[in-house]
Amino acid sequence: MDKKSQIVLVLGIALTIIIYFIFDIYLAGIFFVLAITLFMSMLIMQDSKYLPEVAATLADDAKSIILKNTGNSTALHIHVALVPMNTEYDVPSLAVDETHAYPFDSMIEEVKVVVTFQNEKNGGFSQTYPLSSLGKVYDPLKPVIPMFKWK
Repeated sequence: MDKKSQIVLVLGIALTIIIYFIFDIYLAGIFFVLAITLFMSMLIMQDSKYLPEVAATLADDAKSIILKNTGNSTALHIHVALVPMNTEYDVPSLAVDETHAYPFDSMIEEVKVVVTFQNEKNGGFSQTYPLSSLGKVYDPLKPVIPMFKWK
């Protein structure tokens, strides 16, 4: 627990006690719930502090693989393997919202991209992306059971 979280917790409890004695138990209870909610939110933010997210996509002309770090931390020691093409390459690092394109001589029809990388605390991550130039693009917001004429 860092100093900011400790300060929020101590001030929240102290102000709750002050509000309890000055005003009302119900107002103190409401303030206590708000203070604990703020404290828990700060703890959750600490858990997601060093999480890079390297996404692989195929360029519009299907002649390059594009890597983009959509996380909130720098991705280090990125290793990319293109499975049926027997091609591997390394990228030293990708900062937040930075992209990297790896060009090819010819167009790619289908490929599975396996990306392994580390964060700043040397935690390892691995993700797999099946890419196709003719197929549909992966949509993470698509519902499992489409209802109400989705899209």
